[in-house]
Amino acid sequence: MTAIESHSALMEKPPLADDFASLKQKQQATWASGDFAVIGTTLQIVGETLAEAADVCAGERVLDVAAGNGNATLAAARRFAKVTSTDYVPALLDDGARRAAAERLEVTFEVADAEDLPFGDRTFDVVLSTFGAMFTPDHMRPAREMLRVTRPGGRIGLANWTPDGFIGRLFRTVGAYLPPPSGLKSPALWGTEPHIVELFGAQAAEIRTERKYFNFRYRSSAHWLQVFRDYYGPVHKAFAALDSARQQALETDIVRLLEELNIAGGRSLVVPGEYLEVVIVRR
Repeated sequence: MTAIESHSALMEKPPLADDFASLKQKQQATWASGDFAVIGTTLQIVGETLAEAADVCAGERVLDVAAGNGNATLAAARRFAKVTSTDYVPALLDDGARRAAAERLEVTFEVADAEDLPFGDRTFDVVLSTFGAMFTPDHMRPAREMLRVTRPGGRIGLANWTPDGFIGRLFRTVGAYLPPPSGLKSPALWGTEPHIVELFGAQAAEIRTERKYFNFRYRSSAHWLQVFRDYYGPVHKAFAALDSARQQALETDIVRLLEELNIAGGRSLVVPGEYLEVVIVRR
């Protein structure tokens, strides 16, 4: 399936009828469950790569949106930028603060909603988000907010899972057991070029995209499943919501997906996860 076909398929849903506030509360509880930091730290290389793509320079004002436990935050701070790290889950910011303290990095941490950023217009030189803003319920709002707080000529850097990559397929697998709310746009739309243009194009002087891969490296499919079942909010919550028979069925389907995509043979588990790296230059 091409990116355009994926975009069209994901858009074939009625307008959102669910209450955004209620939905956001449920999402917040999901990401607060488990312990995302266990997963998040393995993704650090994505934050480093994105900081390079967005050309983060010393002294620049950088905002990390939906920062989780701070991968892009740390990457920018290591480049001596003036970093503000935000998320709507306080415990994740606490994890990021501990990581920054361990490296003696100066970072400001602030609880904030990606759809309603508490900062003035044109405040930041660079705005980053790695696998964060893409999970907001109302896609237009975080896009507008990121554009609003970025100065003209500044950059917005994003890393978003693609629909046809491993994480996109994982969410479809889980969704077969626990369908998302009616009318909710798929987060994986953020991993398609047409959707990025739709969200940011009107205020962009330039949009650069590149498809990249993060390799999930685990001892085995069983090891990956145990880690994600224990610590990754969406998978943790999904299993908790199912009875034992459906838990077993979901486990079987996830293991089948892992084995299909494993490129390590019998040595271990290495599953490439495709994501779209995006750099937007603010007009």
